[in-house]
Amino acid sequence: MATSLKAIVVEDDHDLQYLYQLKLEREGFQVATASNGAEGLELVEKLSPDVILLDLMMPVMSGTEMLAIMRAQPWGNKARVIVLTNISRDEAPQALRFLHVDRYVVKAHHTPAQVITIVNEVLGIRQM
Repeated sequence: MATSLKAIVVEDDHDLQYLYQLKLEREGFQVATASNGAEGLELVEKLSPDVILLDLMMPVMSGTEMLAIMRAQPWGNKARVIVLTNISRDEAPQALRFLHVDRYVVKAHHTPAQVITIVNEVLGIRQM
């Protein structure tokens, strides 16, 4: 069980956002949510999360744009990032290849429980 680890879910689908938030909170994470990259950037700078679940296709600012801006800042280098999208890796924006991403997960191929397992793997948390 994660103890006081912080996660940010940046997802414009509110049902999915809520589902990931619930799953993470059940694992003991403190969770903040954002509906687009601009909101996500503000949260990352303010909260310094341990992990970010990041959708790519969102209004206002895409996940790729958010990640590029974030990685250019000293405060944006520490967080682990799991891209959570329905865009296949082959169709992902080219810029994403040059931005550090810990995992690339296609939402349609993973249940929320599997996503939580991936979060724990990325953070080195052993599950019971």
